[in-house]
Amino acid sequence: MVGKKIGFDIFSGLPDELHSHILSFLPMKTAASTSLLSRKWRYLFACNPNLVFDNHKVSTSFINFVDRVLALQGNSPVHKFSLIIKDDDRDNPVVPIRIFTWILNVLRRGVSDLNLFVDLQSESLLPSKIFLSETLVRLKLKSGYGANIKLDDNQDVYLPKLKTLFLQAGYENHGIGLAKLLSGCHMLEELVMYDISWLLWNFSSVSITTLKRLTFCWGEIDTNAKSVSIDTPSLVYLNFTDTIADAYPIVNLCSLVEARICLRMSYKQYGKAHFLDEASFSDLQQINYSKANKKVGNATDFIMGIRSVHILYLYADTLEVLTCCCETIPLFNNLTELTIESSPRVGWKPLMDLLNNSPNLETLVFQGLVNKATDSWGDLCFCQLFVEEEEIFSCLSSSTVKVLKIFRVGDYYGNMESQIEQIKYFLETMPNLEKIILHHTAWTVEDVTHVSRQLKRVISTVASSICIVQLISDNTPQALVVA
Repeated sequence: MVGKKIGFDIFSGLPDELHSHILSFLPMKTAASTSLLSRKWRYLFACNPNLVFDNHKVSTSFINFVDRVLALQGNSPVHKFSLIIKDDDRDNPVVPIRIFTWILNVLRRGVSDLNLFVDLQSESLLPSKIFLSETLVRLKLKSGYGANIKLDDNQDVYLPKLKTLFLQAGYENHGIGLAKLLSGCHMLEELVMYDISWLLWNFSSVSITTLKRLTFCWGEIDTNAKSVSIDTPSLVYLNFTDTIADAYPIVNLCSLVEARICLRMSYKQYGKAHFLDEASFSDLQQINYSKANKKVGNATDFIMGIRSVHILYLYADTLEVLTCCCETIPLFNNLTELTIESSPRVGWKPLMDLLNNSPNLETLVFQGLVNKATDSWGDLCFCQLFVEEEEIFSCLSSSTVKVLKIFRVGDYYGNMESQIEQIKYFLETMPNLEKIILHHTAWTVEDVTHVSRQLKRVISTVASSICIVQLISDNTPQALVVA
């Protein structure tokens, strides 16, 4: 009927099940505010199977709110329970058992996704029933003070459906507790561990045949772990940041496809490596130390363990470890893509062995072109030999690399002219190059144009080059084809 408005609330006419599904995407407090809309909406928010209580300070009103939600839900199934809380009240701290009863409640109701970050004033242990759940598929445990994990040989762990485990929590009995926890995860596919201080443990072991993804990150470099074993034959992705361990009894990564490695020396090892690097031959003779054997740690077994990798990202610290802490570089038969992070404090000498020992490498990526020696490329190609007709033989002359990518071209380290000379050297010495992609850190379009002209002039002097050179910048809508 033309001109007549028909009042009809489409949203209110939807089924309650759909209302609850929509509310499940809202934070709990926002969803709870809908109870004021009408009598029909009064308890709908409590039907939410995804209970998310994140970034809350513990207070009486908050505790009462969670108690009310759980009471309204009764025994209905729970899919997700996320609890991120911090107790700042030192004078009247919350009793941990009050918080832990919520966890036990959702465990009884078959929760499959459990995310906990509990930072309390009083010290306690997380409920052991967390580790006896037949329904958990994803478990994230991150603790501040007052919520640690304690598992020993007499305690059972049974998590038959768990596929993803995130750990950033303290262990009462160190390596034994971690090994015990992992032994009960028979279907685990992804393991993430942050700030797990296994350098204080007598041993550390990750042994899971089903594991496909592993992330470990320890930020401190005060000291070295005693013993680290990784026995994960199905692992395809590894992201590893740690100081070098004293020993790597087992490194089984035979299925590895992609790895990001940041191995670092401890402060003591850095000091020793710096001394040996600066020491004269007479100084070394006085301490009965041969310059040919100046290793300050041993990461050889770890590097040997990742030799099956296809895609490898090496942080600058790892290059330093390859120089000072590796007796040999293994053959990387499967490696097709290698990324090197550059730093003005780290040299490129290990790259010679890496390139020579990667017979199937197709893509080489540099995150910057600077290195310890100077702004020049010379530190990498110290293996150059000049023979008759000044023909240059180098570690690049037999390279199989087809695509070369260079990021941070023109960044705040060093001058652009020097970097362009390095690019020219690549063109002259790498016979299989088909494409060079340069990511320029230019501030303006004029900067990009200027660099493009410089590149064209230099490339024109390399008569034999048939390589495509592209220049990419945030200030240009599309890549510039330089040559």
